[in-house]
Amino acid sequence: MGDRFRLTLGQLNATVGDLDGNAALARDAWEAGQAAGADLVALPEMFITGYNPQDLTLKPSFHMAAIETVRRLAEECADGPALAIGGPWLEGTELYNAYFILKGGKVSSTLLKHHLPNYAVFDEMRVFDAGPIGGPYSVGNTRIGSPICEDAWFSDVAETHAETGAEFLLVPNGSPYHRGKYDIRLSHMVARTVETGLPLVFLNLVGGQDDQVFDGGSFVLNPGGDMAVQLPVFEQAVVHVDLERTDDGWRVAPGEVAHHPDTLEQDYRAMVVALGDYLRKAGFPKVLLGLSGGVDSALVATIAADAIGPENVRCVMLPSEYTSEHSLEDAKALAERLGCPYEFVPIGPARAAISETLAPHFEGRDEDLTEENVQSRLRGLLLMAMSNKFGEMLLTTGNKSEVAVGYATIYGDMSGGYNPIKDLYKTRVFDICRWRNATARDWMKAPTGEVIPPRIISKPPTAELRADQKDSDSLPDYPVLDGILEILVDRDGSIADCEAAGYSREDAAKVENLIYVSEYKRFQSAPGTRLSERAFWLDRRYPIVNRYREGRR
Repeated sequence: MGDRFRLTLGQLNATVGDLDGNAALARDAWEAGQAAGADLVALPEMFITGYNPQDLTLKPSFHMAAIETVRRLAEECADGPALAIGGPWLEGTELYNAYFILKGGKVSSTLLKHHLPNYAVFDEMRVFDAGPIGGPYSVGNTRIGSPICEDAWFSDVAETHAETGAEFLLVPNGSPYHRGKYDIRLSHMVARTVETGLPLVFLNLVGGQDDQVFDGGSFVLNPGGDMAVQLPVFEQAVVHVDLERTDDGWRVAPGEVAHHPDTLEQDYRAMVVALGDYLRKAGFPKVLLGLSGGVDSALVATIAADAIGPENVRCVMLPSEYTSEHSLEDAKALAERLGCPYEFVPIGPARAAISETLAPHFEGRDEDLTEENVQSRLRGLLLMAMSNKFGEMLLTTGNKSEVAVGYATIYGDMSGGYNPIKDLYKTRVFDICRWRNATARDWMKAPTGEVIPPRIISKPPTAELRADQKDSDSLPDYPVLDGILEILVDRDGSIADCEAAGYSREDAAKVENLIYVSEYKRFQSAPGTRLSERAFWLDRRYPIVNRYREGRR
């Protein structure tokens, strides 16, 4: 019986639906493990399909092709270490989330996920059948248990593996990021090591998929929860981990413990990775956006420049007569500091033509929000035309505060294919802008330093759709608005909860109503990076038509 077991971990970025591309990544990791003398090379949950494939998994041609790809991969990796990889599995009429062990040119073991998450962004009960709790599998003379992701968040699967001879636990995951998620994972995994007395390997995906971004952050624990190895967040890595047999069972030899940054940096990195992967996986090499001279579009431009390089980010200023000189100066200064192409497209002539066209139909009616929205929709039309002409994806720039209360124009400034700051409240937008100006990282593709002009951050927010307009004319000040939204949206709280926190009932009731009546806008909005546990879309699913208001009968 050997006294050493080498495990190669592939914290890698799979693409949903790219079966051949994901298999190639798996082969590369396997070859690295083979060169390092590994006994087993492990990849995360559902790696062959990418995660989360949602209802694509139900398509018979897709899940059968995925299964066949796994079988071919087994043949190609016959001579060398075993390979563990996640994917779908079909038995009769039942479809499972499975983890395959490939040895000697075939699938030697198949583990089936037992606990199917059905909350937040997860709908696995919609797609998969629950498998039975199985036992460990063998690689050489070593017995390994592999609770699949959610299976390790409960005690029963890990304990069953331990009771039936597992010597350590390898947990493959597709666990997406939200603020504070790492601490939750670590707490659960420490509990499993305490309960079973076994070392535990937590192996996670990395990379963006639609609204979700997987942060990696894989780690290896010795019994009792002592950290032996910790991988970086938001970076691909292939790492070799050594386990050594002792009188007390297997123990992990100490390795690198990567530093994890604070939540401001993790949020920013999540937005950069999510946007970059969304563009790469969707086939868009370049983007454009309307640059207003305000803080939101400034942050989106900076995120995009860091994700794909400033030369690939077209910034367009579309001024009207209400656009201030400060906004013109600040927008141009931002583009110059970032090194992005900058264009100037006034909307005055087009607006005059539309006003003339509508004049006979609007005769006798005062100007109101309609005319303000025409400006925003003109900008959307022009930006979409440029997007079509040059093949650049249009980014939209509304923050979570605006998205929540509908402070945006549908078919206007909401036009676009992706919104990296969709789950970022306005007050946090300011914080992250200050952080980016003060921070340099080697993964940033744009220049570092004070790229966002300080006046963009310090001046009062305004949509500049009428003279002397400020956001505070229509909304509570952002610290108040965001505090109320955090209670009503992120905590599903009540108006009474807002009052207890010191906010006025009038403000809370107004915000509640705006949230509800804006649902139809969010239903049609672009996807954006999920940063919290209550991001709009899958985390929070409300009816579009909804007459409920707290305290109203």
